[in-house]
Amino acid sequence: MRRLLAVFISFIALCTATAPAWAQRVRVVTTFSVLADIVRNVGGDAVELTNLVGPNADAHVYEPTPADARAMARAQVVIVNGLGFEGWLDRLIAASGYRGEVLVASKSITPRMLGDHPDPHAWQNLANGQIYVSNIQRALIKAAPLYASAIRQRGERYTAALQALEQEVRDAFAKLAPEARRVVTSHDAFGYFGAAYGIEFVAPQGWSTESEASARDVARIVQQIRTQRVRALFVENITDARLIKRIQAEAGGVIGATLYSDALSAPGTSADTYIKMFRHNAQALSAALRANPLVSR
Repeated sequence: MRRLLAVFISFIALCTATAPAWAQRVRVVTTFSVLADIVRNVGGDAVELTNLVGPNADAHVYEPTPADARAMARAQVVIVNGLGFEGWLDRLIAASGYRGEVLVASKSITPRMLGDHPDPHAWQNLANGQIYVSNIQRALIKAAPLYASAIRQRGERYTAALQALEQEVRDAFAKLAPEARRVVTSHDAFGYFGAAYGIEFVAPQGWSTESEASARDVARIVQQIRTQRVRALFVENITDARLIKRIQAEAGGVIGATLYSDALSAPGTSADTYIKMFRHNAQALSAALRANPLVSR
């Protein structure tokens, strides 16, 4: 009898350490592609994932579809960025009838503020990215406890990869002089990146792409480029290139490689994961700042 009991206990331990084949995956909805990639890396086989705003798409101006409402209605966990990023989220939750957990991935992050408004682009600092991972890991373990060991291990490996990348990013900018660290981007999505890695970003549009840059905003940027001798300009994957090209025509400078701000690139391309996106952006910025002469017109 004791031997039979020991065998039974060993079997239970084995089942809880590595989830059995019959364990049901947790149904997760994420709001945009960066979150989706983090969930894939942390959740692995434990997750049946649906993402709403896909690669190269702008979550600021997204319009949810009936399919989105259906996906949310059947979800067990909904993972959002928060900080006002998904302005359409409350309407979608109401339309879907979803009553489950809504995990705010940016929970516990101290946001950059403009008055009462937080900057939502917190993932643009890899230290914040690690907080996203921790929050997501806890939510997935709670929702899928049979997969807890695997989720925990994947989360630890992914966090280690983000830590290694953070040192790589710091090394990329280490030898740049302070006056050589200014760039222009389409909208103000890189404030966390700039604060963390010592780059000054100038943008004609604010934290959201919902409103267009005014003539006054463009004139201000042109004057700033000229007086501060900004080296390089960048177009983002979610924005129209015409605005940056207009600024370049008036102020000079060189347009660098595309930056990925609010969305990953299409699968199979250079920025189709969070890690690849961050590395691509750091390399593009570093290369442009090292190669381009100071603008002086």
